[in-house]
Amino acid sequence: MLKKLAVLALVATPLLASTAAMAAEPKCEVDRPVVFAGLDWDSNSFHTAIASFVLEHGYGCKTDKIPGSTIPLLNGMARGDIDVTMEIWEDNVKDAWEVALEKDQVVDLGVNFPDAIQGWFVPKYLIEGDDAKAKGLKSVADLPKFKDVFKDPEEPEKGRFYNCIAGWGCEVINTKKFGAYGLDDSYVNFKPGTGAALSAAILSNIKRKKPIVFYYWGPTSVLGKVGDQVTMLEEPKFDEALWDKLSKEDAPKEACAYPIVPVIVGANKKFAESAPMIVEFLKNYETTNAMVSEALAFMEDNGGDAEVAAKDFLKKNEDLWTKWVPEDVAGRVKAAL
Repeated sequence: MLKKLAVLALVATPLLASTAAMAAEPKCEVDRPVVFAGLDWDSNSFHTAIASFVLEHGYGCKTDKIPGSTIPLLNGMARGDIDVTMEIWEDNVKDAWEVALEKDQVVDLGVNFPDAIQGWFVPKYLIEGDDAKAKGLKSVADLPKFKDVFKDPEEPEKGRFYNCIAGWGCEVINTKKFGAYGLDDSYVNFKPGTGAALSAAILSNIKRKKPIVFYYWGPTSVLGKVGDQVTMLEEPKFDEALWDKLSKEDAPKEACAYPIVPVIVGANKKFAESAPMIVEFLKNYETTNAMVSEALAFMEDNGGDAEVAAKDFLKKNEDLWTKWVPEDVAGRVKAAL
């Protein structure tokens, strides 16, 4: 009889352990996938991959993302089609973001990184040295004098300015600046269809030491690779009142430099109310421009895979991200890595 009891105990032990393990598994606060905004640039993909990995392995959630560009996805978050956006460049989408806040459709969950930069750039080899093709080019006001240097292949009587991606908030702002700076008669306002097309044009032209004037932003792998080879053109100093007019008017007469801005995490209001633990994690989530640029360089060198870059970041920065989440969540994420 004792032998039978011993055998039953041995059989029961793994069953009990398995049941205990199942009981310890986290239960997500929402009974459906958490939907992220799949904005079409690398740093957003990277941050979304980190947040998704933590939610899946630390909080027991399923995740999904909807691809698209800035304004449509912001409107989607306001409607409730999207739960979380890991990068909101607030000054680029000022009107749409403020409307969504006023209607109580979205919430600001705090700063992702505090030191984003944006501007118009030219390679240093065009402006430095006695034989530089655009020697004397220092500001946007100088661009008309050098239109022949940046000749557009389709309209050779004009130069080509590489704007932000069609459909992005920065493309709208740059187009307004383009008009305010009086460049319509001397430059083509060229709008690449994808982020890959813009970065390829920049890297290719700089590698071949060809002329190019372009908009770009950081943190990015592009500025991580060529940041020491380019110069940001001077613009009128950032002025909040002027920027506000630039954001709201269709055809402003004046423009100014982009501010150095914090990029925030946003969420749909109803989702935030239904998932306080997830919201607490996202409120604690914070990185820096330099940190993200380094990660994006790794991502670029490893096939552009955001999930691979996210895992590498989590492994290398345990002291950082373990402060974003409770101890039990951190333990599950570390085990998954």
